Amino acid sequence: MTRVLVVTPDVLRARMAGPAMRAWHISERLAEEHEVRLLTTSPYCEVSSATFLVAAVGPEGLAEAEDWCDVMILQGYVMYHHPVLATSQKIIVFDIYSPLHLETLALTKGASSEARDAHVRLSIETLNHQLERGDFLICASERQRDLFIGQLCVVGRANALTYDPDPTLRRLIDVVPFGLPDGDPEHHRPAIRGVVPGIGPDDDILIWAGGVYDWFDPLTLIRAVARASTKRPSVRLYFMGLQHPNPDVPPMQMAIDAKALAEELGVAGKHVFFNDGWVEYSERQNFLLEATLGVSTHFESIETRFSFRTRALDYLWAGLPIVATEGDSFGQLIEEEHLGLTVPPEDPQALEEAVLRLLSDPEMAKACRARVAEVRKCLRWSVVLEPLAAFCREPRQAADLPASRAITEESAAAEASAVAPAADGEASAAAPEADGAADGPAPKAAGDGQPSLIQLARHHYQEGGLSQVANRAANKLRRFVDKL
Repeated sequence: MTRVLVVTPDVLRARMAGPAMRAWHISERLAEEHEVRLLTTSPYCEVSSATFLVAAVGPEGLAEAEDWCDVMILQGYVMYHHPVLATSQKIIVFDIYSPLHLETLALTKGASSEARDAHVRLSIETLNHQLERGDFLICASERQRDLFIGQLCVVGRANALTYDPDPTLRRLIDVVPFGLPDGDPEHHRPAIRGVVPGIGPDDDILIWAGGVYDWFDPLTLIRAVARASTKRPSVRLYFMGLQHPNPDVPPMQMAIDAKALAEELGVAGKHVFFNDGWVEYSERQNFLLEATLGVSTHFESIETRFSFRTRALDYLWAGLPIVATEGDSFGQLIEEEHLGLTVPPEDPQALEEAVLRLLSDPEMAKACRARVAEVRKCLRWSVVLEPLAAFCREPRQAADLPASRAITEESAAAEASAVAPAADGEASAAAPEADGAADGPAPKAAGDGQPSLIQLARHHYQEGGLSQVANRAANKLRRFVDKL
C-alpha cells in the first residue's frame, strides 16, 4: 500500500471548481487501494470523506504531510508557493491538465505589458520546473501530451534514460482526462423548470455548465439565442454559475460583459438567465437533467487548441446533445463521435442554426443521445484514472532524475545568499491558477488592476522567503551539473 498525498490550491467546499473536483476524484479512486490524504493550501476546507483524509494546511502541516507520504500528486502553482515541496526527495506526480502558460496568456489579456510579461514568465518557469522535476506527469488529452512532449524535449527530459525503456515516453507522461462519475445521474429535486422565474416546464433549455471565464465566448452564444428566440420563443439559456467558489477570486470581466449584453439585447430574464452564485457539486445533476442541450463556446486561440473543457463533460454524464465551438479537444470529440454539432468561432448565425436544428429534429437529437450514452462509458473516473492508479501501485523515480536530486538545500542556499533580492526588488508575478483558483490570496492590484512589481515582490517574498530563492538557485545549479 502506497501513502499518497494529493495537494490542490483550490478550495474544497460543497461548491467546487475544476481543480478541486479533479483532486477529489483522484483521491477517491486511489483510496480504494492506498492510504490517501487530500490537502488544500487554501484556507477553505468544508468537506470530508469516509475513505481518505481531507484538510486545509499551512506550511507546517504541508511539511508533515510531505514527510509522511511516498508519492505526491501536485496541481497548479503549489510547488512554486511551497518550497518544502520543491525540495522534496519523494516521488512526485504533476497533474498538468491545465497548460498554465496558455491560460495565463488568455487570463492576462488587457493587462499592462510589464505585469503581463511577469505573469507569463512565471507560468512558463513553473511549468518547466514541473517538467524537469516530475517522476510522472499526467495531462488531459493526446493533443496536450504532444504539446508537453515538445517542452520535455526542450528541458532535456527526452533522453536515453527515459527513451530506451519506453520509446513512447508513456512511463514519463500519460493521458488522464477529466472524468465522469461511475454512476448515472439521478434527479432529486426541481432546479430550473418552474423554479427560475421565466423558465417553464416545457421550455427548451440550453445549459452552460461551469463558470464564465475570460477565455470563453458567451457573447456569441447570447447573440445566437436572441436571434433564435424570434423563431422559437421557447428557447432559454441558463448559465449555472458566475461567482467562482473561491471567494478570493474576483469576478471575470467576461461574466460582467455577458450580463450587460443580455440586458442590451432585451433577453435577460426572458431568454437568458444567470445563476449569480455557483451550483453545489453534488447538486449539479438536478440542473443538467432538466436541460435540453448542453452548450460551450470559446474563441479561436492557442489556449482553445490545447484546453480540455472539464465542465462540459457533465453534458455527457447527463446524456445531453451538445452544441459547441470547434477547435478544442472537446469539439473534436463531438465531431468524431457524433455527439452534437460544432460551429466556427464567433459566428452567431451558425450557432443559431445549430441550436435550432437540434431542437427541431428529434431524431437527430435522439441519435446524439445514443452516442453520448456509449462514449461516456469510456470516460468514467474508474477508467480514465487507470494510468495514475497503475503508477501508484508501483511508484518509481524517473531514471534520469536521481543524480540531479543530490543537490542539497545548503549548497543552493549558499549560492542564493549572494543573489537574494531585497523585499522591494524585482520579483516574479502572482500565479493565476487554472479554472481561476489561486494558491493563496493574490497580491492587491494597483493602477490598471494588475499587481505592481513591488507588491509582487513582497507577496512572493512572504510566500516563500529566502528558501524559495534558494530553490530557484538549486534549479540553476542542477541544470549546470547536468551539463557536465
